[in-house]
Amino acid sequence: MVERLSAEFGSVFAAFEVEQMVAASIGMLEEIRSGPLRVDEVEGFTRNRLRAQGKIEGTLFAGIPSVVFVCVHNAGRSQMSAGWARHLAGDRLLIFSGGSAPAETINQRAVEAMAEIGVDIAGAYPAPFTDEIVRASDVVVTMGCGDACPYFPGKRYLDWELADPHGASLDEVRAVRDDIGRRVGQLLAEMGLR
Repeated sequence: MVERLSAEFGSVFAAFEVEQMVAASIGMLEEIRSGPLRVDEVEGFTRNRLRAQGKIEGTLFAGIPSVVFVCVHNAGRSQMSAGWARHLAGDRLLIFSGGSAPAETINQRAVEAMAEIGVDIAGAYPAPFTDEIVRASDVVVTMGCGDACPYFPGKRYLDWELADPHGASLDEVRAVRDDIGRRVGQLLAEMGLR
């Protein structure tokens, strides 16, 4: 994993910096997981943190807008939002998601509802938001995380009041999915990406 990330980010970060970021990411994920960590989770979380750090430093993603979707568990609403954004904006937008108290796993009804519209979020995993991810984001979309949500001056903040899909029926999750799809579409239009 360190070798893959070093190869991907080697033009921006030294190998020891990548290794330090991996170690820190493992520590952060161990704080929220009760079982063993999956390699793909650690690698994906570290990749997002490196992307964010590169954007902050101006060495990566110059001119590409960015957004972070933040909810409590990072298992439903924020994951569906990120899925919609990837589906609609592709690589024209740098997309992050995180939670103030991440769950162990993603909401399987959210995965199923998104799959119905051709958006695959099955490989997504709950993760905490980090300062560098929020600092790297032009837009911070919060969803019910209250005072635990991050605040940095100079960012555009949106608070979306959405029903929590945790424990909801598939029909209820579909309604949340469709509401999120409309909101993401509107946000992308406002950002000039639609």
